Amino acid sequence: MENVHILTQRISARGEFLPFSAEHYRNNDPTAIHSLLEKLQTTLNLEELLTIYAAHAKQIMNFSGLQFQSSLGVAQIANSDNSKPPYSFDLDINSEHLGQLIYFCQYPLSGNIEQKLIGLHSALVYPLRNALMYSRVLKLATKDTLTGLNNRSQFNDILAQKLERCRRHHRPFSLMLLDLDNFKQVNDNYGHKIGDDVLQEFANVLCSSIRGTDSVFRFGGDEFAVLIDDPEFTTNKVIAQRVMRLVTESNLMKQYQVTTSIGFTLASSQDCKNGIFARADKGLYKAKAAGRNCARAY
Repeated sequence: MENVHILTQRISARGEFLPFSAEHYRNNDPTAIHSLLEKLQTTLNLEELLTIYAAHAKQIMNFSGLQFQSSLGVAQIANSDNSKPPYSFDLDINSEHLGQLIYFCQYPLSGNIEQKLIGLHSALVYPLRNALMYSRVLKLATKDTLTGLNNRSQFNDILAQKLERCRRHHRPFSLMLLDLDNFKQVNDNYGHKIGDDVLQEFANVLCSSIRGTDSVFRFGGDEFAVLIDDPEFTTNKVIAQRVMRLVTESNLMKQYQVTTSIGFTLASSQDCKNGIFARADKGLYKAKAAGRNCARAY
């Protein structure tokens, strides 16, 4: 009953959890750990999870930055200062390794503080594992497994968002469709492993050719798309020329005599998804009819 009494003292009249004092965290008070766990269970976003955790962990250790490294990459709190010495902790559940939690702090980490942080980790690991599982499922739902590019489902969502923004704010954008010339012969003559290598190489070419505001997609097979923030055709032409140049410079593409044909079109506030896609597709057809290895607008 004592723990129940402590918990009720930490709830406001409106039913909100009140912050615990630093003394609660330094002593790894079970009620403070329970409060942390309650808050961690409110999100599946890795950055938000770390932010919630950091607010509690700073009651124990005055760190300047916090970062989590896993097989999914690196997540960290906003404005994380990673210039100070790092203190790393492996986070595991049974035999499953989740990743490394890294604190950046100018002060030495004492054994006592280390044990207190490990106590907080016990509240973090299960919400963290749930967030990692969610991130992996989300990635599978929106990414092409071979190239790592956005997939057709993600294309439909982002195209709809750009069209809505175009209608409301009159911000034009363009759609570029691309496919690979001679790709079927590569698969037929050299096998699908070489075909996969060619597709991955082309995905790298596309990512190297665009700006940070543009998005690249693979629909399947050798069909790709790029959504470009562009008020006129100038950027389309620059990106198309860059793509074709990098394809011709690629040793792999030259070895298997693969080039690319490109069609693009500019969206307007009156457009619908089918209309803009049909125009870009006609531009791609014009490029094929013109002898391939070229770009055409429509």
